[in-house]
Amino acid sequence: MGPYALLFLFLALLLLLLLLRALRGSGGPPSPFAADARRPPAPLVTDKAARRAVLKTVFSADKVPAELDAVVVGSGIGGLAAAALLAKVGRRVLVLEQHGKLGGCCHTFTEKGFEFDSGIHYVGQMQEGSLSRFLVDQLTEGQLEWARLPPSYDAVVLGEPGGGRTYRIHSGKEEYFRRLKEQFPGEEAAVDEFERLVKSTGRGAMVVVILKMLPRALATLLCRSGLLPRLSPFCRLAPRSLKDVVDGLTANPELRAVLSYIFPTYGTVPSRVSFAMHSILVNHFLHGAWYPKGGAGEIAFHTIPVIRKAGGDVLGKAPVQRILLDSQGRACGVSVKKGQDLVNIFAPVIISDAGIFNTYERLLPAEARALPEIRSQLRAATHGEGGFTVFVGVNGSREELGLEPVNYFVYSGSDLDAIMNRYLASSREEAPKNIPLLFITCPSTKDPTWEMRHPGKSTLAIVTFAKYEWFEEWKDEQVKKRGDDYEDLKKAFVDAIMQVVFKLYPRIEDRIEYISGGTPLTHQHYIASPKGEIYGVDHTIARLQAEAIVAVRAQTAVPNLYLTGQDLCMGGFMGALQGALICASAILKRNLYVDVVRLRKRTQATNAKKRD
Repeated sequence: MGPYALLFLFLALLLLLLLLRALRGSGGPPSPFAADARRPPAPLVTDKAARRAVLKTVFSADKVPAELDAVVVGSGIGGLAAAALLAKVGRRVLVLEQHGKLGGCCHTFTEKGFEFDSGIHYVGQMQEGSLSRFLVDQLTEGQLEWARLPPSYDAVVLGEPGGGRTYRIHSGKEEYFRRLKEQFPGEEAAVDEFERLVKSTGRGAMVVVILKMLPRALATLLCRSGLLPRLSPFCRLAPRSLKDVVDGLTANPELRAVLSYIFPTYGTVPSRVSFAMHSILVNHFLHGAWYPKGGAGEIAFHTIPVIRKAGGDVLGKAPVQRILLDSQGRACGVSVKKGQDLVNIFAPVIISDAGIFNTYERLLPAEARALPEIRSQLRAATHGEGGFTVFVGVNGSREELGLEPVNYFVYSGSDLDAIMNRYLASSREEAPKNIPLLFITCPSTKDPTWEMRHPGKSTLAIVTFAKYEWFEEWKDEQVKKRGDDYEDLKKAFVDAIMQVVFKLYPRIEDRIEYISGGTPLTHQHYIASPKGEIYGVDHTIARLQAEAIVAVRAQTAVPNLYLTGQDLCMGGFMGALQGALICASAILKRNLYVDVVRLRKRTQATNAKKRD
């Protein structure tokens, strides 16, 4: 056996040991998954006062619990889930949210009697028995219920609705691809190869978690060994763009578009995103799509009580101004603005769900920002694209208006990169004329409790991308008082968007009671995204490389300061939730993935015995 073969064998054995270590549970603190927390779901709470008591608790110094174990900055699912995991082992955690409504992108709001979701439109992998569903059930004690969307949950329109071609996306591990073949006769080989690549790459996505949870030195050694691309399809395809892979499968421009259609759910165009990232999303929805019964606000509504039960709290209107460091440079607390005063809150652990840019550039003092590891992470990160959302309230039921529980992805052409790049290169005056894509969804049709809660009313949400720079001129102006020029620019976008929506749903045109546009500045104000980005740090090819995955970890260069949420792992609801699991694992010094898998196996075995 030659020296290179011996080296390869040694590295393979080392990799095996590393993986065994990563996948092994540990002793130390108790696990948040020691026992099944689920209980029969209680009736939906519709009383406004009862909901406000959970979701709109305002910060004041006298509400801060004594003897805190941790403070979390931000109440998105990444912050709430990390806090809940710690609370489930008895830790007293305070979550601080700058906005008045708790939940981050999971919060809902009401305007003129119409209820709108701020960011959750649908979630995959929530089928009974899935690990994702089991995890969410544990965090919410089984109180969060999900409604399954129809088998054909997404539709892709290439061209104008009514004039272009519409392709349907179907749920099912085999059905998804079989229906694509039916819609693209003669392209069976391309679809088969896409299926093979997506499934093999998606199965290896756990490598992201392993690399972030292994000790840094070992993870770095593993990256440098050259073994990862040999052993992991995920790592092998991570350097290739979605566009590169799909273009190599077929010359059919419409099939290329349909295979790439879901890129708005992570926010990066096909030529700039890793095929590995795209595979994660396709796999995520293979079994179908779900929506929270009662609306997205139910996510926070059922997670916050878990935190409070352990003696912690979740408080809004609590803008954190800075992270406090002790004389040795360790994070020891936060400073919160209350009126004209600053309230200092101290805890041995500080967790940020505010994103890398906010955490490092705005909250840390200059001496911490200068640390080489933090400077390196900031140099590698880029802001994701901003978003523009139109919220529409309509008088009438879904049946009267012809609305569907289907998400429409409407593209102005089949070359997705070309139409997106032309749009993003536009001036702000020309941009409304060049909008390349719309995501059109009707929350009121997805929620089986909607008609009981809001009879005779319907809602739509329409999302597209928009550059922060188009609206940056008004960033320092007060919300809702940014002047006529800002309102005129917003109206130009809203009008252009609605002309397309009316072609899809013509019956709504004369029955609209409320309509409002949200720009990147809206996102900046309500969810504190630095440049109005929807998914935090941009999901470029570079972000999915093994070395980059290792570089951004829950543990930061500042002792006692941890990251959670989508910038730690990846964007979206499930990405932010994975960030929380990684973060809590680092704090508790145990592998919570192993713990939740073991608990699920135990409960499945117990339930099987009961059935026998």
